[in-house]
Parts: sequence; structure tokens; C-alpha cells
Amino acid sequence: MRTAPSAHPGVWALAVTAFAIGVAEFIVVGMLPAIAGDLAVSLARAGSLVGFYALALAVGAPMVVLALARLPRKPVLLGLVAVFLAGNLLSALAAGYEMLLAGRLLTAVAHGSFFAIGATVAARLAAQGQASRAIALMFAGLTLAMVIGVPLGSLIGNALGWRLPFFAVVGLAVPAWIAILRWIPAEPAPVTGPAIQPLLALVSPAILTMMSITTLGFGASFAAFTFITPILTEITGFSTQAANGLLVLFGIATLVGNVAGGRLAARQGWLRALRRLLFGLLLVLEAMALVRPWKVAMIATLFVWGALAFGLSPGCQAGMLETAQRWTPRAVDFASALNISAFNLGISLGEALGSRLVEQGQLAMTPWVGVALALLAQLPLWGLARRQEGPAAVERQSGIP
Repeated sequence: MRTAPSAHPGVWALAVTAFAIGVAEFIVVGMLPAIAGDLAVSLARAGSLVGFYALALAVGAPMVVLALARLPRKPVLLGLVAVFLAGNLLSALAAGYEMLLAGRLLTAVAHGSFFAIGATVAARLAAQGQASRAIALMFAGLTLAMVIGVPLGSLIGNALGWRLPFFAVVGLAVPAWIAILRWIPAEPAPVTGPAIQPLLALVSPAILTMMSITTLGFGASFAAFTFITPILTEITGFSTQAANGLLVLFGIATLVGNVAGGRLAARQGWLRALRRLLFGLLLVLEAMALVRPWKVAMIATLFVWGALAFGLSPGCQAGMLETAQRWTPRAVDFASALNISAFNLGISLGEALGSRLVEQGQLAMTPWVGVALALLAQLPLWGLARRQEGPAAVERQSGIP
């Protein structure tokens, strides 16, 4: 039996860094009351640390990637990790809300740029036909942070002070920087054309179509996931402690789904993999809307949902890289950054639509928003299949077993 080639150690170095970044991104959510109390700000103002982080990531990452387009990838990655380290150190030492927000914004820009450029590096380090698996391994560090790093960091932060987890992230960033220095091979600067060429990705129909797939598909989960705790406690009837445990289960599912999604995309191609995963996500969100009063069914649905939701990530990023290589070959890194922005735009879109329903007292309806978004994502995916491979490929992929 043939076995897939082992991953390049450079991909593992990227995964280690992704773990540190994942902890830094999500850690604030579990410590908002402690941060608000210590800095004497309202809970809502403390909550904007999350929203501004996503906004800075979505807007800043493409701009930074564009500015660094002509530089060799290894020193760029080392520089971004150094900025990430500095942002978390600034957050840990923050004397007030504004200083903490500045640290978070600095961290967010480094975060988005690292994943955009790191995904292209991981794809180049992979064996032939294994780019999706390499990207999945890198993103596995991010999902593993949700399973281990964030719950542990929140526990420590709430017990011993919210600054300590930020110092811990700084401690994680140091070996990540060393791993990149040791295992990422030095390569010449990527070939680029005039500075205007990367901006052509912004008007490329294929690139914009791929971004819409990522935004709709990834955002499909966040109308409900943003409010998963009240759904579990107020509708299904779990205790708050049980709901926290189920979030760990969801995190484990995201890790499983990320790895499985990468393998599926490598084996079947990202177009077919995304079509099947989106169809599965549509079904599981529909099931969640129907089984929410029953605890056992809800637990099983939650696990499958987490696996499918984050199983999309490798295929979406691999799809953007392949699309960019075909249609905007001089703007691959910039297109990758645009797709990282699309992930965050999806989070914002799902949250905004879910919030609108919750404001109207329709918490139980939030999964149906995801059903609609997952269904809508099939339309640009079908259109991109026609553009990429022609009508014959569309026919081959139209049936979903």
C-alpha cells in the first residue's frame, strides 16, 4: 500500500508558529471580564478587542503582503514572527486599554500576513500533489490552539491574571522563530512584475469568486457558533460547565476535520472536496436546527459540525493558491492574503446575521442562516469549476454521493 510522503520539517515549523498565533487570537474571549475589570472599561469595550482584531487582520494582511512581495520568504516569516512576539509583549505590559488594543492590532496584522505567506511556503515545501495536506498541517496548529491552548490559557488568565497568558504566548513565539530559522530553507525572492500587478487580483473574477466561496462557506458556521453557549444552555438545557466541555469537544472536532479536509482535498482535488464538505455542512446545520432540544443528538451533531466547518479551511486555501497560480501568477502571495481576509469576512458576516436574529429573539433560528450561506457558496463554486476546468469537469463534479 502506498503511503503519503512525510511532511517537510519546515511545514512543522509553520505549524508550531500557527499554534502560538491561534492561542493569541482566541485567548481574549475567555478573559474579557477579567480584562474589563482590571482596565476599568465596559465589557462591550473590552469585546471590541476581538472585533478590531478581525478587522485589522482582514484589512492589514493584504497590504503587508503587498509591501513585502519582493522580499525572500524566509526573512519575511522571521520578521513577522518577531512582530507577533512584540505585539503580545506589548499586550502583556499594557498599562491601559489603548495600549492593549495597539498590541492586539500589531499582533493581528502579523497573524494574517504570516498565514498568507506561510501557506504559499508550505505548498512549495510539499511533495507533488500534497499541497493541501501541507497547508492542513500548518492550519492544524491553529485548530490545536482551540483545543489545548485557549482553554488552558483562559483558566490560567482568570485564576492568576490576564497578562500571564500573553507572556506565555511570547514564550511560545521564541521557539517558533527558532524553528523557522532552522527548518525553512532559504529561497530567492519570488518573481514579481510591476507593483501594480498584485492589485490585479482585486479585479480578477476568478480570485473574487474564490474569495466569495471562502466567505460564504466558512461564515456559514458563525451565525450559530457565535452564540453556541446560549444555544446549548438556554435551548438544549446543558449547564454552563457542560457547555464549556462541549466547546472543547468542538475544538477536537475542528482538529480532526482540518486534517481530514486536507487529505480529502489532496486525494480528490479541492473543487470536489469543497463541494462535498459544503453539502455536508448544510446537512449538519439543518440537523442542528432540528435536534437542538435533545442532548445526545446535539452532542453528536456538534462534533460533526466542528469537523466539517474547519475541514473547509485547507481546501479553501489550496483552491485560492491554485486559482491565483493560474489567473494571477504574479500575485499568488497577495491572493493568499485576500483569502485570509475572506475567512475573517465570513466570520463577520455570520456573526452579523446571527446577531440580527438574536436581537429579534430568534436564537433558535441561527443555524438556518448557516444553511442558507452554505447553499449560496455552491453557486460560486460551480462557477469557478466552469472557469477552471470547463463544462466537462462541472458535469463530473455535479453529483454528490
